[in-house]
Amino acid sequence: GHPAARPVLKRLRASPSGRRLDARTMAARAVLSPAPLRGALVVRAHAGCGKDHAHSAARASKPRTVAPTRGAAAAAGRGVVAAAAESPERVEAFLDGLKYDDKGLVVAIAQDVDTGAILMQGFADRTAVRTTITQKKATFFSRSRQAQWTKGETSGNFISVKSVHIDCDKDSLIYMGVPDGPTCHTGAHTCYYSRVDGPDGAAAVDGGGTRDGEEEALSTLYELEATIARRRLEVTKEGDKPSWTKRLLENPELLCSKVREEAGELCESWEKQEGAERAASEMADVLYHSLVLLNLQGVAVEDVMAVLRNRFGTSGVEEKASRPPKKK
Repeated sequence: GHPAARPVLKRLRASPSGRRLDARTMAARAVLSPAPLRGALVVRAHAGCGKDHAHSAARASKPRTVAPTRGAAAAAGRGVVAAAAESPERVEAFLDGLKYDDKGLVVAIAQDVDTGAILMQGFADRTAVRTTITQKKATFFSRSRQAQWTKGETSGNFISVKSVHIDCDKDSLIYMGVPDGPTCHTGAHTCYYSRVDGPDGAAAVDGGGTRDGEEEALSTLYELEATIARRRLEVTKEGDKPSWTKRLLENPELLCSKVREEAGELCESWEKQEGAERAASEMADVLYHSLVLLNLQGVAVEDVMAVLRNRFGTSGVEEKASRPPKKK
């Protein structure tokens, strides 16, 4: 891979132990359906602002729209919801097992099923959790209004819930779903868009909370995507060399050759038995150059994730056979 890309890619090789712990915790599950499809509404073991807001005239960021692939993903798994509706006693048994606080509430966190972004945090009573499970819309209980509310009922920015997860103490939930638009009343994608730590964070600088011009809490893959998008907008001053990303975006032929080259080197890491570290490094190069190619074509990573999510529970042979023929 090109050495100029290595600093950005190094973080892709990291695998924090906390992230592995989350995966193990969420592996323990109590499922409403014995064989649910990925993307169907299920309840699994482990996990916003308090009230719904209308669109704000002052946007903190450019409004996001739901891409066709994300919309298509939202339609998956209706059978599980129907099964839940046909077996209300199973839902009630699950609700009986939650540990509500002295006000009858549990914490409810909404998370983007494709990007992993934490969208918002609120509270839910028994009725709100039941509504979320049966209606597939993220629903909460407003402590200020003392009433149930479904995210989007005022703004139109609903969160279509794909799965519900409960933590080990059974006092908090995660609603995994697809947002129809900005979740925060400010117009931001999520309610978590200000960084606290670091030299430019809110804890160190008045009015701080920025990180390389990107405030939203992003996982490594999506931070790389955002970095590529910023590189595309950069204006190279006369006499300066453009970044490697900029060069690739301005030379599609070179970009495509790099994607093919890096894919070949990834295969060689196995064929030549170069070891796990080398394989991870080559895969990072494949991811980086592929993301640049996606940016060039206007394709978001979340759309790719939605396609993958729709393939869970489907035979790879059948899925490939069902694709429309490629253009000649």
